[in-house]
Amino acid sequence: MDFATLIGLIVGVICIVVSILIDGSLRSFYNVPSIFIVLGGGICSALISYRLKEMAIMLKVTVKTFINSSRPPFEIIQELVQLSTLARREGLLALEGSLENIEDDFLKNALQLIIDGTEADIVRESLELELDNMQKRHAKGQGLFKSLAALFPAWGMIGTLIGLINLLKSLDDPSKIGPAMAVALITTFYGSILANFICTPIATKLGNASKEEIQIKTLTIEGVLSIQAGENPKIMEHKLKTFLSPQDKKTYDEKYHS
Repeated sequence: MDFATLIGLIVGVICIVVSILIDGSLRSFYNVPSIFIVLGGGICSALISYRLKEMAIMLKVTVKTFINSSRPPFEIIQELVQLSTLARREGLLALEGSLENIEDDFLKNALQLIIDGTEADIVRESLELELDNMQKRHAKGQGLFKSLAALFPAWGMIGTLIGLINLLKSLDDPSKIGPAMAVALITTFYGSILANFICTPIATKLGNASKEEIQIKTLTIEGVLSIQAGENPKIMEHKLKTFLSPQDKKTYDEKYHS
């Protein structure tokens, strides 16, 4: 569970609700026509922009903002160092017995390539192609939320125009002015909340998660190629540690070299 996302959502909702309750009531900010205009309009526009199959990705990528299942990079480095030590001592074929204990499919597939005797250039090309396609899949999920972040405020403005038109039509009936003004203002409020509190932060978090995963997989590629080349595990370890932040380097050294 990524607690930062959960805490941000909970505290953000509390801040909005408290700010409303200080000088007003939540009932004043509940308007069914505004919800239909902004939420319905934004989603329908997204359906026009994307295929239905692509829209189904939205639920999957949203779940990823709440779940952080990636392993720390220093754990992957240590695993690669252990595999390198085994390969140097017993040969590349000895790695085959370790495959069933490896949960990372990317690492497992990469090791299988070098066990099968695939040339280094082909191994790198194959793994980088897989990495590139993964990045494109991630970009689709991010793009969906970026599109919604632009669409919701736009539909909020459309709702504002609808409310203003109804307001002008009802100037001779004071009882209709209030509801028309509510639609005009609350649609903009809904659009801004959905864009800036939900969609843009989710797109940003997905982008950051994608960059972290790409970095870890790039690290894995370099480690596997070093194993194939028969590099000294200590040299490989030093090279892979360049992928770590200063804090992660410190954690790595304390955990494995203290």
